[in-house]
Amino acid sequence: MRPFGKNRRKSRSGSPATGEPEYLVVGLLRRAHGLRGEILMEVITDFPERLQANAPVFLGPKHRPALIESSRAVSRGMLVRLRGVENSEAADAYRGQQVFVASAGRPQLQSGHYYHHQLLGSDVVDEKGGPIGRLTEILQTGANDVYVVKQGDGKKDLLLPAIASVVLEVDLDQHVLHVRLPETLGQDGPG
Repeated sequence: MRPFGKNRRKSRSGSPATGEPEYLVVGLLRRAHGLRGEILMEVITDFPERLQANAPVFLGPKHRPALIESSRAVSRGMLVRLRGVENSEAADAYRGQQVFVASAGRPQLQSGHYYHHQLLGSDVVDEKGGPIGRLTEILQTGANDVYVVKQGDGKKDLLLPAIASVVLEVDLDQHVLHVRLPETLGQDGPG
């Protein structure tokens, strides 16, 4: 979600584009905490503030609807209490469940920032439009993200820093990233 390149997307609706997921993972329920139904949740979102009381969430692979009754930050994540979960035994039944939110309700990002799911699977092309490969993974390194590009013809995966001098343009509508290969990779990239 770091800024770089130009964004050709014209839509201002905030609705997910065709092909985007309906749900996004925001947490993982770990274990019951205490006697009143709280559950320790590992937070997997850059926007934990949206997981407040009365926030709708969806649980597990079947995306069962639930409502957060209360939440509070703790050193190892967040303690949440789901509506209707009154004791530790009921809370423990949710152990290991992923917590999702509806994609349509995700926060808007600043121009030039993107959610990972918007970029994964994009075709990666050079400055002249020549094919390089497909974005298969995004590594979060702290300083900047690193894009893992799967090249064709059995070549090694290409690692590209997600910085403005490398990622020149992001076309969400066409699902294409235009990049300038760093000089250290040479003209043909690693072989």
